[in-house]
Amino acid sequence: MKKRCSLLTTFILLLIYSPTIAQDFNENNDRWTKVWTNFTPNKMNYPEAEEALPNIITDHTYLRNDIVYSISGDVYVTNGASLTIQEGTVIRCDHKNPANLIITKGSKLIAVGSKAYPIVFTSSKAPKSRNSGDWGGITIAGSGKVNTVSGNGIIEGDFNPKYSVYGGNQIDEETTILKFVRIEFSGNTAKRTAGTNGLSLYGIGTSTIIENIMVSYSGQDSYNIHGGKNNLQNLISLKAQKDDYHFAEGFKGTIKNIIAIRHPYINSPQGSFAIEVDGYNPELGYIKPDAITDVTITNATLVNLSDKSNYQHTTAAISASNSAISYIHNSKISGFSDVIQFDKSYTSLATMQKAFMMDNSFFNIHGKGVKSSNKAINGTLDILKYNRFTENFVAVNNLFSDPKNTVTPKFQLKQSLNNYMVMQ
Repeated sequence: MKKRCSLLTTFILLLIYSPTIAQDFNENNDRWTKVWTNFTPNKMNYPEAEEALPNIITDHTYLRNDIVYSISGDVYVTNGASLTIQEGTVIRCDHKNPANLIITKGSKLIAVGSKAYPIVFTSSKAPKSRNSGDWGGITIAGSGKVNTVSGNGIIEGDFNPKYSVYGGNQIDEETTILKFVRIEFSGNTAKRTAGTNGLSLYGIGTSTIIENIMVSYSGQDSYNIHGGKNNLQNLISLKAQKDDYHFAEGFKGTIKNIIAIRHPYINSPQGSFAIEVDGYNPELGYIKPDAITDVTITNATLVNLSDKSNYQHTTAAISASNSAISYIHNSKISGFSDVIQFDKSYTSLATMQKAFMMDNSFFNIHGKGVKSSNKAINGTLDILKYNRFTENFVAVNNLFSDPKNTVTPKFQLKQSLNNYMVMQ
């Protein structure tokens, strides 16, 4: 016992007196968010569409940035074709016949924008009239590994079955290349039993490149990732109605530099989380237990813009289900009820500790910290040790430097990290 106390004391002293740890965390670099992002997309006056894409694309197609394109209904890229989009291109997406862009298995979307000239998928509505879920979203089906019994699946959204299969054995597939892309007002649910998300990725391969993506005002998830293996970075989710980041069906990867900005009044009746990790799909089964979803997330900023007048509407920041594994490092979580909630698949404290770890991070919540469907499990707060936290809940404006800035929100802590408590 004396040895354990000594080790814990040493660790706390390192946290308090080590300038490297505190400095690296508190100066969480947000320069990657500047120039290409837009935190007020409803004010943007995009030009009207000039050319419509066909609903079936079977040949290699190139979209130029001197033309504004429109998509209406379901647009499928098939037959191994590539849809390549030039930097700075704007695609207006129909809200009357909600648009969806579906990249079928074996085909490819190459959308490489730049910091100065991002590619934008947005609503066909006029400024100040756009809403979450105006159109569907972008769905990409790959041939990578998926943790189902068959090794395959059918993409959600009731699409044409001919074009809906994903999964396979091409682990290193270059499923898509996406850089500097904004997806605005997606996530339509009006005409489908299962709504589509901002960006849905199914069975992506390790050669896939996804970085500098912003999904704003999705009526469903901002990012929904099923199976595959990849490392993604520089992702933003702004005020999604459902989850900001949803990982499922055995996805494995490292996610670096992500932001989720939520509002306590923007939620789904089914539950909304900044991060949802789902180990496998119970309806499809799984290949083997060690192929379940396993995600490492570094430099995450998960913020619900809540204060003491509305924080009661918030949920946990992270949801873990079906034995999923996740590791959160060097991150900030604020404005939620709890850090994480576990479903009944986590049957003991030992299974929780094996499945979830968070370190060198900071949290500001109004609940107890950890929620479990198994009420009999004790000591769950041990999961959150080695992190700093506020002794009492602090409203978003009092905690961060400029969290509601409409150009680039700033989430640097107003006080030094050393002023906050250490979980013991």
